[in-house]
Amino acid sequence: MLTRRDVLRSAAAAAVSAPVLFATARAEDPKPAGFTLPKLPYDYAALEPSIDAETMTIHHTKHHQAYVTNLNAALTKDAPDLLKKPIEAILTDLKGVPEAARTAVRNNGGGHWNHTFFWGVMAPTGKGGEPKGDLLKAIEASFKSVDEMKKAFNDAATKRFGSGWAWLVPGKEKPLAITSTANQDNPQMEGGPAPILGVDVWEHAYYLKYKNLRAKYLEEWWKVVNWEAVAAGFAKK
Repeated sequence: MLTRRDVLRSAAAAAVSAPVLFATARAEDPKPAGFTLPKLPYDYAALEPSIDAETMTIHHTKHHQAYVTNLNAALTKDAPDLLKKPIEAILTDLKGVPEAARTAVRNNGGGHWNHTFFWGVMAPTGKGGEPKGDLLKAIEASFKSVDEMKKAFNDAATKRFGSGWAWLVPGKEKPLAITSTANQDNPQMEGGPAPILGVDVWEHAYYLKYKNLRAKYLEEWWKVVNWEAVAAGFAKK
């Protein structure tokens, strides 16, 4: 006959050997503060042959990721409260960033915003459409034609010494204007308007395919511009 002690021992052994059917519920791990690398809205090969898959992969997963990583590191060290703010709010108020982090935030925060914007104003080959509606009217009022706008834009991008960007922005005297910035700056940093189109002319954006032929890269890049996205940006101006 089993004693009470034998019953308790058997129950304890069963509890140890039996699978756990129910786990104590716990809250999900909190989302880490800071910025993250956005996913591309298309495959790495979607812009070929204008922009090759290898360049897109390296550009997104290495260069853009580095800007995000360095931005988070700079803010975590010297301005952790800013990790909760939108990147646009940080870049349009760089004076509000502690001086110890300001240069790193300007360079890496600019790189993060610029590249996120850049991915969005491109579309898979054959899917980018053409300028139309109010955007087309604004281009014609400002540059006479789309072709003339492209020439002026390419001129600004080609003449940008070293690394930087060329931008199509809402204008003051005319509906649209063209400008360029060095490094990872953009017009908003100096109180200017938000761009509606931009192109990266850092060598890492084109060197694997086009080597030193920046003008050739620009000629091909127009084939993957997402004009619907550009029009949406213009509508928000």
